[in-house]
Amino acid sequence: MSHRVDEVLRYHERTKHHPGRYARALGYMDWDSQPGPFQRFDGAPITRLERVEELASPGLGALGHVPSAPLDRRFVSQLLMDSLGLSAWKQAGDSRWALRCNPSSGNLHPTEGYILLPAVEGVCERPGLFHYAPKEHGLELRGELDEGAWERATDGGPPLLMGLTSIHVRESWKYGERAFRYCQHDVGHAIGAIAYSAAVMGWSVRAVPQVGDWLLASLLGVASQEGPEAEHPDLLLALWPGEPGAWDPEALADLAPALRPDRPSPLGDQHHPWPVIDAVTLACSRPEGVPPTPPLLGPSPAVEGGPPARQLIRGRRSAMTMDATTGLSAEGFFRMLRATMPDRMPCGALPGRPAVHLALYVHRIVGLDQGMYLLPRDRSAEEMLRSELSDRATWDEVGPDDLPLRRLTEGDASALAQQVSCGQAIASDGAFAVSMLAEFEPVLRREGGWAYRRLHWETGLIGQILYLEAERAGVQATGIGCFFDDSIHQLLGLKGRGLQSLYNFTVGGAVLDSRLQTLDAYHHLD
Repeated sequence: MSHRVDEVLRYHERTKHHPGRYARALGYMDWDSQPGPFQRFDGAPITRLERVEELASPGLGALGHVPSAPLDRRFVSQLLMDSLGLSAWKQAGDSRWALRCNPSSGNLHPTEGYILLPAVEGVCERPGLFHYAPKEHGLELRGELDEGAWERATDGGPPLLMGLTSIHVRESWKYGERAFRYCQHDVGHAIGAIAYSAAVMGWSVRAVPQVGDWLLASLLGVASQEGPEAEHPDLLLALWPGEPGAWDPEALADLAPALRPDRPSPLGDQHHPWPVIDAVTLACSRPEGVPPTPPLLGPSPAVEGGPPARQLIRGRRSAMTMDATTGLSAEGFFRMLRATMPDRMPCGALPGRPAVHLALYVHRIVGLDQGMYLLPRDRSAEEMLRSELSDRATWDEVGPDDLPLRRLTEGDASALAQQVSCGQAIASDGAFAVSMLAEFEPVLRREGGWAYRRLHWETGLIGQILYLEAERAGVQATGIGCFFDDSIHQLLGLKGRGLQSLYNFTVGGAVLDSRLQTLDAYHHLD
């Protein structure tokens, strides 16, 4: 296992951005070779799902107190529409592109979604494996499942399962060698999107880490795919009405779908090879039988008001520019940070203990001084963080008692946020920015190379929380994948690889581009 971890560490160092020297990529946009954004299987029958247009739903603060909806056609339609479906189209001149509820680096969408269902009236007459086609909002049949095997596999367990895969070439087309990182961010965003969508209807989502990559590839029907457009298995998710129960997923090994012969449609006719991505993919492969870690879910938070959750989910957008003016109240800021804590939904959807902490650049929070702050998302990690970070940090306790927020330094940190975020003003012009710090080499040495993926999933899920909480607060957010890794570490006084920055983020007042026209998500189906 150690040689795989070494391979992951080499990849991570190799794909760091530095001022004046970025991770290896083509360096230009080869539009002729851009892979298509929508996967389809030639010849596969597709079941169209209805568009659930009614946005009335509980607010984000009420999730966890919602009665469970029945598993029927409407449930399946809304679950997929609000998690992996389209949210809008944008048009500028003759160019038109789709946005989705699950955000993606560069809007390139390497993540594919699958669902394993029992017999559901209006969807399927017997258990089956389906690929979700977001452009058509439909389910492509990939294979039928033996009813007895399905009953044994889900006995006492979840009524349905979802799987995620990645097509790395969709990201490497633009981002080169660093693309593997972005694919894993996107998986984390997708996990969060699925968890929110399910929670609106009173369902819970939990990862099933015991299912390794080999078995998952078989379950999702992608094991035979080869070449640059091949799908790589990411994670299996189990969905329960209400609170999840005890369940042994060992019987999933016998749940082999009788696959149809349909092959995925080509996404392009030329792709630049990136051997280092192939190498790190192998080094990060997940073995069978990874033990699950119970989520750190505490008492349910008090029911709070706010806009309907579906309105926020459907209306979420990635900010392109910040106005350098709009701020947040301290109360709103604390609420947003509180939502990222591991005892809150949707953090329970992730495998493993929380290992990502938030370094915060506070610019415009009314009632809170400018400066750099730290939020240890696991209180037990604070001593380790104190030993790793700069001796110059003050560690002042600020904010409410239930939030372990610490001030590291005082003063305007906006120029620093912009500098470490590849010089992008969007990091300095918001209300605050974030560098997500992961407990790194010790976790990889202890858990194996696959934990590299899991750490990125955790950052993506935190990003999804910040996206929706920003919309709830009347502002917007966006992920920042381009940052100078070691510049952040130097700023915080980090040495070695005990902690590593994996994702930057920013929240604030977005500047809308009046040149863009917004079209309904599914206008093309009317």
